[in-house]
Amino acid sequence: MEEGQIYHIYQNQKVFRLEDYKRESDLILARFLRKTAKYFFLVGALVLFIFFAPSIWYYLKGGVPTSISELLARTTKNAETVEVQVKPAYQPKFDASLPLENRLKIPTARIDTTINEATLDNYEEALRIGVWRVSDFGTPADRGKPLILAAHRFGYLKWSIPYRLKNSFYSLPKLKTGDTVEIIWRQRKYLYELACQDLPLCPAS
Repeated sequence: MEEGQIYHIYQNQKVFRLEDYKRESDLILARFLRKTAKYFFLVGALVLFIFFAPSIWYYLKGGVPTSISELLARTTKNAETVEVQVKPAYQPKFDASLPLENRLKIPTARIDTTINEATLDNYEEALRIGVWRVSDFGTPADRGKPLILAAHRFGYLKWSIPYRLKNSFYSLPKLKTGDTVEIIWRQRKYLYELACQDLPLCPAS
């Protein structure tokens, strides 16, 4: 009986190499990161749209004055048409336990912030922090002119949501007639009650 040999021939046999494994892992990671980046981009765009769409809509409707001076002029004109009965000599008692910094607190709108001082030429520096008292107008203690406090509605991108709620006027539309506004000015507490049914810029009760 003759003896024979059997040969097995393997064509295109793939040899496993560590470099191939690393290359495949890098491709998988790159695909994952690309999909994740797209996801976060869409989520970020959606968040920005939710926060700033009302502001853009308000601007397109012509609700934003062309300059800060126009806004102040409009506010002053409205203030002059309102009859306010006050006692010129009345001042709340001095309270040393109150903070030294001037503050604004509106519980209904969840506002609790510092009142920042700045000149009209430098008002944006104050608005970057929060609420600005217009320097050419009155104060709680000096009521010869109307007191005007200004702040951004939405604030800046770097502001966190808790900071935005306390330091911007985002929630002012929640105010209604009868709500209270508290101002601490030079360690005296001034309390105001909102009563502005006839003002065009006042939220409806």
